[in-house]
Order: sequence, then C-alpha cells, then structure tokens
Amino acid sequence: MSHHDQPLTLLGDLTASEFLTHYWQQKPLLIRGALPEFLSPIDADELAGLACEDGVEARLVEEHGQDASGRPQPWQVTHGPFDEATFERLPERDWTLLVQAVDHYVPAVAGLMEHFDFLPRWRLDDIMISYAPPGGSVGPHVDQYDVFLLQATGRRRWQLGGKIADDAPILSGIDLRILEHFEIEAGSDWVLEPGDMLYLPPAWAHHGVSQSDDCMTISVGFRAPSADEAVTSYADYIGEQLPPSLRYSDAGMQVPNEPGEIDDAAMERIRRMILETLDDPARMSQWFGRVMTQPKYVDQLIPPAQPMDETTLVARLQEGERLYPSPGSRFAWRTQGSRTTLFVDGDGLPCSEELAKRLSAGNAITADVAAIEGAPALLVTLFNAGSIDWPMEDLEE
Repeated sequence: MSHHDQPLTLLGDLTASEFLTHYWQQKPLLIRGALPEFLSPIDADELAGLACEDGVEARLVEEHGQDASGRPQPWQVTHGPFDEATFERLPERDWTLLVQAVDHYVPAVAGLMEHFDFLPRWRLDDIMISYAPPGGSVGPHVDQYDVFLLQATGRRRWQLGGKIADDAPILSGIDLRILEHFEIEAGSDWVLEPGDMLYLPPAWAHHGVSQSDDCMTISVGFRAPSADEAVTSYADYIGEQLPPSLRYSDAGMQVPNEPGEIDDAAMERIRRMILETLDDPARMSQWFGRVMTQPKYVDQLIPPAQPMDETTLVARLQEGERLYPSPGSRFAWRTQGSRTTLFVDGDGLPCSEELAKRLSAGNAITADVAAIEGAPALLVTLFNAGSIDWPMEDLEE
C-alpha cells in the first residue's frame, strides 16, 4: 500500500486521493496541526537579511505608507534589496515583508517541499515567506495559483470571500491587486497558530491579517501556465520547427461565386492546416516538459568557472562525494513510446527512463547513479550547465 493511501496529518487526516478528489483546485481546506509542534526553519532576522541581498525578490507593503514627498500613500509597495535603515524607519504595525523563493536560499525551507510529494513535483513553483507585525496585511486579494499557507510563527487571521470572477473590480492607483469589494463567507474566518495550514485553490478571495508580533507565514505555491501563455508559447515552439514551404493550399478548389468572399471551404482549409500542425503529441510533450521546468530565476543557474570532465566527476562520486540539484533548478521526465526525455531547466535531454527517474527524484546523486548507462556524460552536461553541483561546504574547502 502506498503511503498516500494512508490518512495524512498534513491534509487533516484525509488521504492524498481524498484531498485531490474533493479539494484540490475546487475548494479551500483548513488543517489544524498540519505539522504538529512545527518550528520555523527561518527566523525574522534571517528573512530580513535575505531581503537585503542582491538578486533576492522581496517586497515591502505598508498599509499607511508615504510617497517620495512625504504625503500619505495607502498600500505603498517598495521592492528590495533593502537596507537596515529601511527596517529601522518602519512603524510598529501595519506592514508586511514578502520574500520570494526562500527555498532557493535556505535548504531547511526547501526541505518543506518533501511534505507535498503527493503532487507532481513539476507543479511546485516556490516557497514565499511573509513577515508582519500586528495588523500587517496585503489586503483582500486573489491569486491565480494553488497555495498552501502554513503558519510558521505568531498568529494570523484568515478570512475567505469565495471564488471571484476575472473582472472583479480592484483598487486603482496602487501596485497591488486589492479587491474593491470583499464579503466574508460564513464560517470562513479563522486564526491560525504555528503548524496550522490553509489550502486555497486559484481565484479564491482571501485576506490575512497578522494578530501578533513576529507573525510569519510560509506560502507553498504551485505553477500552472495560463491558456494565453500556453497557446502563444506552444505556437512559438512549433513555429520555429516548421518549413517555410508549409502554407495554405487550395489545390482543386471550385470557381468562387463571389471573388471577394472568404467562403466556408477556405475557412475549413486554414482551420485544418492549423489544427493538424498543432496536434502533434510528440512535439507537445517536448514543449510542455521544457516550459514546466523553466527556472524561476535563470541567472541563479551559474555554470562552473572550470568545466568538469567525466573522469573527474565519476571519481569524486566513487570517493563518496554527492551531487545535488542546484537551488532553483527544475527536473521532470516523460516517456513517450520508446523515447524518454529528461527535462531540466527548460531543456530536453534524451536518456534512459531509469536515469531520468533517479535524477528527477530530487535526492542526492551518488556513485550508483553514475553507474547507470549513459549517466556520466549526462551528469557532466548538467554540471557544466549549472543544474547540479557539489554541496556548498564542498565548494568552500
């Protein structure tokens, strides 16, 4: 029996199948004690320190902010990197610090993703963490993605307002998509303590307000391309591979009744050409694997200054060293017919299914992985692209 057939504390004693059938992408779920006796893997000072570093995406939201000339400006949003003076000037309440992709910088935060292995790994986006003193909030809003909101420290009050239409009015003139109207649904008003968690599907209105000092909330977000992004991206991918000779063709057509009319037969020809060109399962697999493993921050993947060779890499693994996926690197795989492709950071690499499974599992890469046929060459390719690396302490020796 799979461990996913067992009730999970993380899901309020639902099995993974029950959660996916009744809640995922359908309705919210409050889970008290999802992670019992939870201790935050990061403290407020460490989070503020991250927000001061170059390259880290961070925002500061002040409900009662000021513009450059000192005039009141509600819901002021400023972007990092910040400095100590920024935090020193802040009031005692009503502001929020948001730091994206903390899992890329803090291994203990990245480790939280292991709790969500009942969902496809390629659907995971990143882990954002917010800090707020009392009253801190980003206003009532909706997100277009699934999110698990895990209370890390302090207490936060969450109020839900139901599923919201795309054209719901939002406040104008501010750098946040705050809803103009927010009505709390009956029975959807809770205060979360550390270890409690709230799951929200896309487009569900919610409003979170810090109730205590040192309130930190961990947001585990999931990625899904919009129809707009998918259609344009796939069309671009296909278009790059089509020969210029493939064009609209009307050989054998009838004499037109009206030379200026675009008739039904013409529309059927162009429709068939477009649909037959796009409906290509093999190409669609190759495109989807690439797009779903695109790294969130491409500049985080740094190729080594000195390229690695197969002999050295295998020797180091045989000596007991281990390779790991680089922070922010994304792996997935797909087998179609007899062809297996390992998708890594927006690229597609042919390899065996056994090797693809091992490399996509997110675990340490050891000597036994290197012994799989074709592995040394593939590992060198991944290492030299910056997608896998030795752990940080090895690099510092």
